Amino acid sequence: MNRSSRHLPVLTVLAAALFSSAAMAASPGNDPAALAKIRDTAMQSDYAWERIADMTDLIGPRLSGSPGAAAAVTQVAEAMRKLGAKVSLQPVKVPHWVRGAETGELVEYSGRPQGITQRVVLTALGGSGATPAAGLTAPVVVIKSFDELKARGAEVRGKIVLFDAAFDQHQADRGLAGQAYGQASAYRRDGPRLAAELGAVAALVRSVGGAAYRLPHTGSTGLQDNARIPAAAVTAEDAMLMSRLAKRGPLAMKLVLTPQNLPDADSYNVIADLPGTDKADEIVIVSGHLDSWDLATGAHDDATGVASAMAVLETLKKLDYRPRRTIRMIAWMNEENGTRGARGYLAAEQANAEKHIGAIESDNGAGRPFGLRASVPATSSKLFAPLQAALQPIGAGIFRREDALSTGDLSGLERAGVPSFAPLIDTSAYFDYHHTPADTLDKVDPDHLRRHVAVMAATSWFLANIEQPIGRANVPER
Repeated sequence: MNRSSRHLPVLTVLAAALFSSAAMAASPGNDPAALAKIRDTAMQSDYAWERIADMTDLIGPRLSGSPGAAAAVTQVAEAMRKLGAKVSLQPVKVPHWVRGAETGELVEYSGRPQGITQRVVLTALGGSGATPAAGLTAPVVVIKSFDELKARGAEVRGKIVLFDAAFDQHQADRGLAGQAYGQASAYRRDGPRLAAELGAVAALVRSVGGAAYRLPHTGSTGLQDNARIPAAAVTAEDAMLMSRLAKRGPLAMKLVLTPQNLPDADSYNVIADLPGTDKADEIVIVSGHLDSWDLATGAHDDATGVASAMAVLETLKKLDYRPRRTIRMIAWMNEENGTRGARGYLAAEQANAEKHIGAIESDNGAGRPFGLRASVPATSSKLFAPLQAALQPIGAGIFRREDALSTGDLSGLERAGVPSFAPLIDTSAYFDYHHTPADTLDKVDPDHLRRHVAVMAATSWFLANIEQPIGRANVPER
């Protein structure tokens, strides 16, 4: 053995130590400086804006089963591969509903001048059945509540039922937009089905949203294959008009709706992993849904969520930060009219639910975020103080614990015990655009979008590196 060879073990140990130090430098854990660097890097990037522009301007609407949805799968997968993420496409069968002709015309009402009819602005609801090609004409019954529907059930057979239940913008203006939407959307979801059960020939629902600019708001219904009556959303202005005319006397409408419910189509969830280091088998999801309704380009709902989730991986790759746990970006397919993507993922990962440490989804638009909502145990809230401190400089330090977030794509995982997280967003104007022809890129504020990415990136990193167990979601029984 020569003199220099005697030092090889020492040199090997030193090299290993240096490599370890480099790895530590690349993976700084939840050090406050690292969280601040993630926040600041996100706030200086337009990567999410570029991805939203690609999705909305180049592709457009992305209803499940459509060419737009298929193009979005390819676009997002290619962008994630370009970042070096481990990309997989998870197959899922999705509903394929196609909008057709849609017109409404008030043809009879008390005091109608000879030769006068009035056009009603409406749009078919997802899952709607079709009228004959030439349309149908029938009397209109105006209903204000489910209690009134029950009381007047004998009047409904052979009629068009209008559910005139207003969206409460006063609630939305005071931070209760989700509650306002839940109350009003019950009529869109359940009203057509209940009307069908009572023998109605069609159902109309007052649009669920604010900003009364005569915009129709589409959305899904609870109609079933054996009773798919024609169903449409009418603008708030036209719903109020019909309510006023119905008080004057009998009211009748000619309605033309020709949508088609086609066989299920093949589609995919896009999954992109940033692999973890020593806890790579544990997973933190960050996500949004890829599909949108077909009236516009789905900028708020939910290109924002997908692009922000994509930008989480871009931010960490830019910093060369390597998480201990795997951070998994998911662009869910078919949230809008079936949640087939989420259900398919849950079925595939049910046995592995314990390895999912937390799941983040952004699906409340691109309003300014003020913090985070989380379905963690009450005893775990204090663990998030370092994350709050890191987000406070951008005004996003609020941490709101809830028993269950029940977000569309994460609700199944949440019931399986996976804590859910979502940006706490100003949604006061979200339902102005939601499911309307106005949900376009120009409505997204680039600064608010950067803040979304900062919140989601810092939260993803924090969950991927936290030392203490945060516990499991404990969703109350309904």
